Order: sequence, then structure tokens, then C-alpha cells
Amino acid sequence: MLRSVTAVAAVIFAVSTVQAQTYPDRPVHVYVGYAAGSGPDIQARTVSQALGTALGQSFIVENRTGANGTIAARAVVQAAPDGYTMLFSSSSIAPTPYIYKNLGYNLLTDLKPVATIGELDGVFMLVDAKSPFKSVPELIDYAKKNRVLYGSPGVGNELHLKAELFNQQAGIKMEHVPYKGASEVMTGLLSGAVQVMFVTPPSVMGLLKEGRVRALAFTGTKPFAAFPDVPLMSKYLPNYVSGSWGMFFAPAKTPDAIVDKLNAAIHAALLKPEVAAIMQRDGYMPDTRNAAATQAFFRQKVEDTAATVKAAGIVPQ
Repeated sequence: MLRSVTAVAAVIFAVSTVQAQTYPDRPVHVYVGYAAGSGPDIQARTVSQALGTALGQSFIVENRTGANGTIAARAVVQAAPDGYTMLFSSSSIAPTPYIYKNLGYNLLTDLKPVATIGELDGVFMLVDAKSPFKSVPELIDYAKKNRVLYGSPGVGNELHLKAELFNQQAGIKMEHVPYKGASEVMTGLLSGAVQVMFVTPPSVMGLLKEGRVRALAFTGTKPFAAFPDVPLMSKYLPNYVSGSWGMFFAPAKTPDAIVDKLNAAIHAALLKPEVAAIMQRDGYMPDTRNAAATQAFFRQKVEDTAATVKAAGIVPQ
């Protein structure tokens, strides 16, 4: 019996190795759960273009927006596990098991992490350029006595959780206004519908340079290179450091040999000058985790998020 099992395993390994050698032999579809022009969309397209050049097939990025990236994730979970359908997501996917009662899939067992594009050291806390708030202490002092509204791209989104973490550490209670996406939040900020938002750097650097918005703080461990004068949040709240990350996934049963090939190809793509320039501009610190280490990293991040969601008082819907 043992010999039979061993023989079957050897055959499966041999088949998957051959598949990996010829992979890809047709276009690969990469689903992104966020809007065109958003940070995750830019990152997915940048890396996918480099992958296509290196591997000789098109990596076609498609936006399937909504529900913190879960619509795109569900499409990938249901796809054939052959490496021709992938997901790219920001860290907003991590809290989804704790904010939705029925995802329709198991985040930890139905998706297989392939590689990260690196980790983003922090995000910006923004107000409109016309806002009276010039610093974090001014905002905190005002919020202790007055109503303050903040926007995020939906309940349980990572930027919602970062704002709630700020509430907890600052001892205030800004009120949450959920939107359908980051661009809608920005529209709300610029129109005065909300007064504060947390946002990843890639999607807001143009507005910062134009002076249309003001960054009160950056939540990373060191100043953001493109805007070094923006103070660190830890200057005001010593325990507040909060970053982000981006990751490629495949359906869970995708052969390890294909996943390993993609992991290596993604890391090679990130070293290309034209790709590295965009990632560095956006504040991503590259990593070299192999597929197994990427999977362990993802599991830990999902498990860590549970406490944050609970502390924010979010009830699963």
C-alpha cells in the first residue's frame, strides 16, 4: 500500500514538474479587487507587464471590484488551479474572514499565496488642504469636543481599521462613513463630506504634490521618502506604527512547481529597474520570501487581524 501511495505521489510530482516547465503557454488572467488607478491596480499592472515579458505570455489584469476584494477572490477560488487565473490583493483582504459571515470560501485554505511585492511601511493620514487641522494634536483636541467624520473604502477595510486604531490610541471617537472605494472617499474629503481619511501613498501622491490635500502624519517606522517633512504618527502616538502589503495568490490546488516558478518570476520582475522605481516611489520595501514563507507570512497576518477587528467593534455581516 505504501509503495502505491509513493508511486502515485511520484507521478503527480513528475506531472506538475512538466507543467511548470511549459508554463505559461497561454495568457494568464490576474484579477484585482480594486478600481483601475488605485494603488493595488498600479502595482498589479506594473508587475504583470514585467511577468509577461519574462515568461513570454500576456498577464492580463482585470478589475473586479467590491466587498474589500472578496468578489475578485471568489472568482479566483472558483477558477481551475492551473496557474492561469491569479489574484492580486492588498492587505485589505486579511480581515475579511472576520467581517463577513459567509465569504463563500475559506481564505486560508482556498487560496494559495504566491509572492508579495513587498511591504509598505505606512500610510498617510489626510485632511483637505482647506482644513483647519494643521497637526495631529490639533485634530485630537478638536475631536475630543466635537464631531469628526472619517471615510474609508468600506467596513473592515484595512484603512477603516487603521482609523479605528487611531481612535483607540488617541482616546477619541471619530465617526466612520463607509464608501465603495478609495476614490469615492477622496471625493468625500475634498467636498467636505468627511474630514479625515487614511490612505496608501500610491493613490494620493499627485494630490499631495498639487497641494490639494494635507498629510498630517505617516504611520511608518521612518519618514516617507517622497514627503520627508510629513511627521511620523509615532511622534504623537508612540505605539502607532501600521503598514500594508500587496500579494499575488493562486487557487489552492495550483501545483507547487507552478507556484514556485511564479514566485521566482515575480521576485525577478521586482528587480527590474522600471518596476523597482515604481515600487520604491510608492514606498514598498521588497522581500525575497519563497512561496512557503509567503504562505506562513499571510497566515500570520490574517490571524493577527482578528484582534484588530474585534477591538474596532465590527460585527460580522
